[in-house]
Amino acid sequence: MKQLFIAFIVLTLGLLAYSTYQGLVVAPTEQTMGDVQRIFYYHVPSAWTAGVCFFVNFLASVVYLWKRNTASDAVAAASAEVGVMFCTIVLITGPIWARPVWGIWWTWDARLTTTLVLWLIYVSYLMLRRFSAGGQTQVLAAALAIFGFVDVPIVYMSIRWFRTQHPSPVMGGGENSGLNPAMLHAFFWNLLSFTCVGIVLMALRYRLQRLEEEVEAAHAAVALQGGAR
Repeated sequence: MKQLFIAFIVLTLGLLAYSTYQGLVVAPTEQTMGDVQRIFYYHVPSAWTAGVCFFVNFLASVVYLWKRNTASDAVAAASAEVGVMFCTIVLITGPIWARPVWGIWWTWDARLTTTLVLWLIYVSYLMLRRFSAGGQTQVLAAALAIFGFVDVPIVYMSIRWFRTQHPSPVMGGGENSGLNPAMLHAFFWNLLSFTCVGIVLMALRYRLQRLEEEVEAAHAAVALQGGAR
């Protein structure tokens, strides 16, 4: 199993290098926006990966409330941390892209606002897990995670439901939507590589979470033995 995971990490690094080459070199320059449009190949895959992580967090939280097992709680914690990281990338790359194209760093349109709310929800989730000392911390965190995931489809559908600063959907947006085939090729390679990076990071963070739980359990056992004496 360890060898397979190492092989997957090597494959992920190769995919990341190839997808970066596709986005920065192979993909043609967009006629209107120029080279700044290349942020698209990293901005959108980051948003996708954040959504995948939050979906994993949602499923793990449901399982935890159902079975109360520590493994699903560890999956929830790991996926939330990685999801917040990718969501932070989205919130950073978005304004960098927007400034030369829209002439502004930020505007309170539906897509931007709901994404910021999503980030705040999951940062709150992580803070609850980190600083709450009550016995019901995991239960409260799971409930917050399930509530927070409601915002994920809202973020995705916001440019379809509301008039926003964001353009209409590039793919699946109806007539005249779509990407140049070379751009689409580069986009899907980056989507794949970012998803693999997310999987690797979640797996590593899950393992670290389990090790932390083992250390805490060992410390508690030693303290209990010392108190018994």
